[in-house]
Amino acid sequence: MKLLVSGAAGFIGNELALRLTDQGHEVVGIDNLNDYYDVNLKKARLARLEGRKNFTFIKMGIEDRQAIDELSKKHQFTRILHLAAQAGVRYSIENPNAYIDANLVGFGNILELARQQKVEHLVYASSSSVYGENEKQPFSEHDPVDHPVSLYAATKKANEVMAHSYSHLYNLPTTGLRFFTVYGPWGRPDMAPFLFTKAILNGEPIKVFNHGNMQRDFTYIDDIATGVLQCADRPPTSTETTQNTPASSKAPYQVFNIGNSKPVKLMDFIAAIEAAAGKPAKKRFMGMQPGDVPITYADTSRLQQATGYQPATQLQYGVDKFIAWYRKFYI
Repeated sequence: MKLLVSGAAGFIGNELALRLTDQGHEVVGIDNLNDYYDVNLKKARLARLEGRKNFTFIKMGIEDRQAIDELSKKHQFTRILHLAAQAGVRYSIENPNAYIDANLVGFGNILELARQQKVEHLVYASSSSVYGENEKQPFSEHDPVDHPVSLYAATKKANEVMAHSYSHLYNLPTTGLRFFTVYGPWGRPDMAPFLFTKAILNGEPIKVFNHGNMQRDFTYIDDIATGVLQCADRPPTSTETTQNTPASSKAPYQVFNIGNSKPVKLMDFIAAIEAAAGKPAKKRFMGMQPGDVPITYADTSRLQQATGYQPATQLQYGVDKFIAWYRKFYI
């Protein structure tokens, strides 16, 4: 089977490319290697795939329609795993055009590629950010998500709506995955686990937003990768009996939460990093940041029922693994 993995130099996309090539699939990975965060980290992730005859890397941006057309002429894909995006809530406040280009124009190009090639399944990254200021816990896919509090979240909500239109019009099977705070080795430098670890090991203060009154559904990368691949093997089908909800449709369309379903208090997460690092954190307590939310908590029952998804990584184990990788890579 030949698969396209967009964002192959990214945190999740890279792990998926590794697993798929290990399974013997042919994988074409694309990434624009932008400088939103350390390009050397992205290149180091790609280096893990070097020498694999069943992996091909192409440097390109998904918003480049001509490049997508050239890709389509050279390769015929069975499935597409679309992880490429301009990520980050706070950066979307500073540079909205990057999100419009990558997350809206780029996603439209991926949908067109999937339609033209009649792929059997398009799996794409949505985000827990779509829930915005939803106060009902845990977050369910059946909840309305019409009031995003950041442009990043708005683009992810738009992706779900765009995907549904393609599923309805062209019978294209699509699955959107709302990721909840993924962490682990090779993780993103703009995320709290990375920022906290770097500061603590360097003896610098960490910024603790909302005075520590935050909870996140931290999910280890191994559990995430397993869940994504389980979904990829189970494309949705058209059915006249399925009721239209925010999560499902009579079209071959579905959306799932993918998280740990066990939110962790921010102060407990910091304590886990302190334990793994062997150093106390210097804490600078601050107010809530624009675009942020106090809690993310995933109801993953639908995903578990559909695929058997069952995250198993304990928090301290995952944090220990991340700290060990960080020390090896950066120190």
